[in-house]
Amino acid sequence: MLFDQMNSMKYIGFLFLVLFLFSCGSNQKNSKKEALEMDEVEKQLKEEFGKYIDDVEPVNQAYFKAYNETLELWKVPFVEIYVPTNLGKAHVIVSGPKGAEPLVMLHGMNSSSTVWYPNIKALSEKYRVYAIDYLMDMGKSQLTVEVNDIEQINDWYAEIFDQLKLEKLHLIGASKGGWLAVFIALHQPSRMDKMVLLSPAQTFIWIPPGSKMLSNITFTINPERERLRSVLETLSANVDLLDQAFIDQYFLAAKESSIGKFTMQMRPFSDSELSSLQVPVLVLIGDEDIINSEKSIAKAKELLPNVKTDMIQNAGHFLSLDQPEIVNRKILDFLNP
Repeated sequence: MLFDQMNSMKYIGFLFLVLFLFSCGSNQKNSKKEALEMDEVEKQLKEEFGKYIDDVEPVNQAYFKAYNETLELWKVPFVEIYVPTNLGKAHVIVSGPKGAEPLVMLHGMNSSSTVWYPNIKALSEKYRVYAIDYLMDMGKSQLTVEVNDIEQINDWYAEIFDQLKLEKLHLIGASKGGWLAVFIALHQPSRMDKMVLLSPAQTFIWIPPGSKMLSNITFTINPERERLRSVLETLSANVDLLDQAFIDQYFLAAKESSIGKFTMQMRPFSDSELSSLQVPVLVLIGDEDIINSEKSIAKAKELLPNVKTDMIQNAGHFLSLDQPEIVNRKILDFLNP
């Protein structure tokens, strides 16, 4: 009897070993297959956008290195391109299937297109995503002439859209990028399909004063590494969820940049301007946001003709980083109901 039990245990153990080895081999095959598929898509992207690929000399070696390290978090095929414009070279990260509906993404202040690392995989499955580095923030876009009028910024985006043949597009903007998205939509309404605003800064209401906001302003003026976490805690509901590569890049951006030339011109849009926006709009705000509040939601509902709104729980100003799965799902449900 004991002998039979021992033989049964050996047999079961052997089966487990075979299943384990088969599983490992299957996983390795799947990994290799996925890697080959990603390589093939990247190759196709490079062929498609070859004329825009450029070996640009980094303006700031340390920042470019930090940017590239954060970009490694993009677990999808992509290509970095430089689109020539009258104001300089626009750096754009492109991913997603060829022929899919275009989705343009605009980041916030002291950030760059790498901020979309928790969102890009979900959004680029069905959309051709164009993440543009704002010309007058750090990023990789390169300004070569002096910009004297904020209207030139709209012209700059129009040049990019024209060159990339984006006649109709969805537009997503976060924080300062949200303000820019509305600014672009007011000037180029015929291009707009749908628009998503993620905690847009100075768009519906003035930024409310307070100790947290003051802390951010003083940090912007004089960035100190030892104060970085406390500042991030005013922007994120859970700083520990932020990837260290993004945190390092964010600090370098804050250290090297200054308050943008047109930042002081970013004022809440008038009632008539907001009422004129016919594009369908989704407004998402974190329940712990220091820049927006229920007043922002109320203003959006009151003035935007075609709007959906939601308050994301357990999310700060960085809501797309704090609650990426929820935000991704709400964006996709809105774009393709």
